[in-house]
Amino acid sequence: MITFGILFLSVYVAGSVNFAILVLSAIGKADPRTQFSGNAGTTNVYRQAGLVWAAVVLLLDLGRAMAAAALAVHFLPIAGVPWIGLSLVLGNRFPCFHRFRGGKGVAGFLGFTILLAPVAAALAALLWVAVYRVAQIPFIASFFMISALAMGTMITYNFETIAAAGTIVTALLIFYNHRQNVAALLQKQGKSHESS
Repeated sequence: MITFGILFLSVYVAGSVNFAILVLSAIGKADPRTQFSGNAGTTNVYRQAGLVWAAVVLLLDLGRAMAAAALAVHFLPIAGVPWIGLSLVLGNRFPCFHRFRGGKGVAGFLGFTILLAPVAAALAALLWVAVYRVAQIPFIASFFMISALAMGTMITYNFETIAAAGTIVTALLIFYNHRQNVAALLQKQGKSHESS
């Protein structure tokens, strides 16, 4: 239990280092939380600084998440591993180093799952690409990817109750983090129906 608590807190602190904010600041760009969707994540980095810097941020996020997963797998029983993924997403969403306003945790959850369920992670990433090509809306594609990642993780752990609960809570938090995107889309669709 002590090991779990230390790891949970440590990963939260590590997740609180927001690479999108730091990278954009380093190259002289505005805080991503003040631009476009207001999200401190890969998509806003792409919008502000282009593909190369977005790739840098994504790789940093994935690498950190994979390291967190490796530590969880090494030190914890199966039941505790997905809960460390939750602490990573909490750190990304509510970063103690950035006034508790961060990203949505999508890249972190993907990176965490890569180590736990690599085939599911690869398929989920392909699903993101396929859905985005159809919908052209990043967060909708992310919803499909997160669902696939969660299912892949639960299958990998044979639906062990506590592990499945940690996975579901993490996925629900990420969905909740997108509530403003959902509201904005619904409002936009409502206006389009009114004008038609």
